[in-house]
Amino acid sequence: MNPTQLSLALSAALAAAVTDGELALDADQLPDAVHVERPRQREHGDWATNIALQLAKKAGVPPRQLAELLAARLRSTEGVASVDIAGPGFLNIRLEAGAAGELARTIVDAGEAYGRGDAEAGKKVNLEFVSANPTGPIHIGGVRWAAVGDSLARVLEAAGAEVTREYYFNDHGAQIDRFARSLLARAKGEPAPEDGYGGQYIQEIADAVLADVAAAGDPDPRTLPDAEAQEVFRAIGVDRMFGEIKAALHGFGVDFDVFFHEDALHESGAVDRAVARLREAGHVFESDGATWLRTTDFGDDKDRVIIKSDGDAAYIAGDIAYYLDKRERGFDEVIIMLGADHHGYVGRMMAVCAAFGDEPGRNLQILIGQLVNLLRDGEPLRMSKRAGTVVTLEDLVDAVGVDAARYSLARSSADSSIDIDLDLLARATNENPVFYVQYAHARTVNVGVNAAAHGVVRDAATFDPSTLAHPTESALLGALTEFPRVVAQAAALREPHRVARYLEALAGSYHKWYGECRVTPLGDEDVAPVHSARLWLNDATRQVLANGLRLLGVSAPERM
Repeated sequence: MNPTQLSLALSAALAAAVTDGELALDADQLPDAVHVERPRQREHGDWATNIALQLAKKAGVPPRQLAELLAARLRSTEGVASVDIAGPGFLNIRLEAGAAGELARTIVDAGEAYGRGDAEAGKKVNLEFVSANPTGPIHIGGVRWAAVGDSLARVLEAAGAEVTREYYFNDHGAQIDRFARSLLARAKGEPAPEDGYGGQYIQEIADAVLADVAAAGDPDPRTLPDAEAQEVFRAIGVDRMFGEIKAALHGFGVDFDVFFHEDALHESGAVDRAVARLREAGHVFESDGATWLRTTDFGDDKDRVIIKSDGDAAYIAGDIAYYLDKRERGFDEVIIMLGADHHGYVGRMMAVCAAFGDEPGRNLQILIGQLVNLLRDGEPLRMSKRAGTVVTLEDLVDAVGVDAARYSLARSSADSSIDIDLDLLARATNENPVFYVQYAHARTVNVGVNAAAHGVVRDAATFDPSTLAHPTESALLGALTEFPRVVAQAAALREPHRVARYLEALAGSYHKWYGECRVTPLGDEDVAPVHSARLWLNDATRQVLANGLRLLGVSAPERM
């Protein structure tokens, strides 16, 4: 019996009590679903609910009396071993071993579908993340968003949402100008401009631009006037840099559905259309020769200039047009992931969302990520050999590999700063969280191989879930039951780290079970039903570990 089935049994008990006149409630006063959860202390039972406390006032009876009424009906439900009442009216429910153990076959039969649901079904979500400027390699902050963003996309899809992964390609503005000037200076053998970019990668890109130009038979840009030369380095250099960014992300297991060019907003007239739309709604005004958006009407701390007095669009104008563009492309929810230095962006963009008649926090959601500190030998790692200033995606992957990098960045809440110990991630010990989880999966595979060698097989016809009665088996089954709820919650809260923390707890339950229960016979023992049942449980655990790791974009190795 899974939590959904237990919830339905409780709902049926409530409905029957109303029909029989035992409960003075109307049918429409009953909840659509009864929430059940794991007790904090497992000795209290397999599941618990506070439904009696929730409905007692409406029913006009003490909570414990209502709990007694429900308990009496629930005790006759197939698969329920006992129902106890605790405190003011909590119901603690213990399942029969067979009812609990049946979950193992359910998971194996479901395969990759176990854990997937429809909590987010019908939602068309645009998820924008990373969006690093194409002026250099992706630094560690952007790498965190790559890991978290891609994991969130996977979790949302598992919960039923239709997700588009989008990268905002900033190819418009002063940063690109500085990048082009830096390339030109390096090509000429001159020092980088005071406001320019340094690092070995600038020399590499500059050399690549010169090689491309030569291969095409075009004039050496160093012989052209600076303005013309700068445009050559801008056009080819930005394309080269962005190609490197895409390749690095792909190697990290992150691919995007859409690369949206900022230039397109200005060239297509999207900014003018967005401003006109807001003007028609009465939210735009003129002052001091500039055009303003009255964002204070929607909670912002001050009104915002959208068209400057010189006629140029302010930076926020592009953001306004981009948001409207996403909504006009049919996305119900727009999720944007931003770095720690973008807190001031939230209020003004939520005001923009409201000015368009949308619901802040639903149609527009902004997630702010905090800093990542890399440590080696206990000391902060600050410099990249190639970038010269910051630690990059390639630096992290070179140090610990893709799996450890992705897992370590995705296992903590994005709104908290984290320290990542590179030495720890390189160790094959249980202190290393990714090793701990991956080793559990590899162990399940090895157990399966040994079982086959000893003649232990999964036979649905003879599967006896009631033999899974050891306390560690009850605990492991309880952990496996939680996976669909964890995935749904991670999607609803936009917190994929919940999946990682769940996997670590599941791995712990599995390792304890492995130490207490044998899947293969000992010595000359015959293969018994309990051995087959335990193989079902072992393989169910393997499936859930693999499904969870897949949501994080991390491999599930068969050998370690």
